[in-house]
Amino acid sequence: MKKTVCLIGRPNVGKSTIFNRLIREKKAIILDTPGVTRDRIYGDVVYGDKAFLLIDTGGIDLGIGDFNKDIKLQAEIAVKESDVIVFVVDGREDLTSNDLYIRDMLMKTNKKVIVALNKLDNVKMQEERIYYYYELGFEYVIPISASHNLGFDDLLDEITRDFNSVEEVIDNTLKFCIIGRPNVGKSSLVNAILNEERAIVSDVAGTTRDSTDTKFRYNNNDYIVIDTAGMRKKGRIYESVEKYSLIRSLKAIERSDVCVLVIDAAAGIIEHDKHIASYAIEAGKGLVLVVNKWDLIEDKDKAIKEWKLLLQNEFQFMTWAKVVFLSALTKKRLHTLMPEIISAYENNRKEIKTSLLNNVINDATKLHEAPGYKGKKLKIYFSSQTGICPPKFTFRCNNKGLVHFSYERYLENTIRNNFDFTGTPMILQFKNRGNKDEDDE
Repeated sequence: MKKTVCLIGRPNVGKSTIFNRLIREKKAIILDTPGVTRDRIYGDVVYGDKAFLLIDTGGIDLGIGDFNKDIKLQAEIAVKESDVIVFVVDGREDLTSNDLYIRDMLMKTNKKVIVALNKLDNVKMQEERIYYYYELGFEYVIPISASHNLGFDDLLDEITRDFNSVEEVIDNTLKFCIIGRPNVGKSSLVNAILNEERAIVSDVAGTTRDSTDTKFRYNNNDYIVIDTAGMRKKGRIYESVEKYSLIRSLKAIERSDVCVLVIDAAAGIIEHDKHIASYAIEAGKGLVLVVNKWDLIEDKDKAIKEWKLLLQNEFQFMTWAKVVFLSALTKKRLHTLMPEIISAYENNRKEIKTSLLNNVINDATKLHEAPGYKGKKLKIYFSSQTGICPPKFTFRCNNKGLVHFSYERYLENTIRNNFDFTGTPMILQFKNRGNKDEDDE
C-alpha cells in the first residue's frame, strides 16, 4: 500500500503551489463527461520507482478564531493518516506564533517531519536563511521555491528515503470496497454480505468514519470487503472530519480490486453519485452499481424498468457497469451481488490475444471508416492490448491527431461487443507508427 504524506503550515506559505508541483506526474483516466470531476484535496505522486498519496490541508491561523477549529481538526486528521509530514514555512520571513504552534503540534506526533523553506529563489537566500529554521527543532530542513520549481528533487529524495519501491504484490484475495454517499446503506450491505453485525448501522448520515477490512468466505474462496465512510461533495461537508474520511475512502479504493457503488433507491440519483463513480474509474478499478433499499419500492416491475432507463441516461460514461437491485435490510436479491463482483474482477484483468484483437479491429475499420479531415483519413495499422487493471489497448496509426472522440468511442464499443469487459473501465491510446511516441499517460 502507498505511503501517505501531508502538507501542513500557516496560510500563504505556498502549500497549494507545492501540492500542484508534486502531483504533476499523476496519471489518471480522463473523462469527457461534464460534471465528473474530483476535489483536489489529495493527489498521487510518482517519483522514480516510488509513489505516495499526498494530502493538502488548510492554513492554520490562530487569529481566525472559531473557524480555525475546523481547519486544525482537518490538519490533525491528515497528520494522523500520514507517514511523513512536510511542514511548509515562508523562508523569507521570521517564525510566527502560528509556525511555533504547528511546531509544537508536530513534535507530539513522533513522525518524520520535513521543514520545507519555501519562497527561497536563489542559492544565496537559501544559505542565509536555512540555519535560522533549525531552531524549530526538526532534523530535516530543505530550502525550495515552488514558484521557480527549485529544490524539489531534494525534497522528494527525503520524503521517499524510507519508502519501498513500487512493486506488484501478488495477492489472489479479491478485495472490494463499498462506496457511496452517506446513509445509502453501505454498512447494512456489509453486514448482509457477512451475515453478521460487523459494522455500526445508524440512520444518522456519516456514522462510519473509518475504512474497515473484513475477510470472509464465499463458495469456498476468501474475499475481503472494505467498508468506507460516506462521501459528501465539497459543498456539503459540514463536519470537517468527513472531509478526511474521503481520504480514507480514496485509500480504500486504491487497495481494492472492485468498487461497489451504492445508491439509495428511495432517494434516487444525484450528481455527486457520478463524482463518486469517477473516483473508482480514475483508479482503474472494476465497478458494480447497487441500487439499495429495494424493499421500499412498491411496484418493483415498473420501477426496475424506470431505473434501468434512468441509470442509462445518468451514467452514460459507464454503461458497461452491471447494476444489481437488492435490499441489504431484507437480503432480497443479495445473492446476485457477489457473481457480478467476481465478474468485474476477472474482466478487469482479462487479456485478449493480439491476433484476435487485430481481426476485430480490422473488420470494424472496414465496416465503418474514420471520418476524414482536410482530405486526410485515419488509418490504423496495428492494435494490441498493452495493460490490465484496467485493460489498456494501443493502436498504431498514421496520425493520432485524426482520431475523433466519436470514432474512439466506436472502437471501444467494438471491443466490448466482441469481448466481455463488463464491469471494468478501459483505456484506449493511439500512437503514430514509426515515430517514438510519448509514454502512456
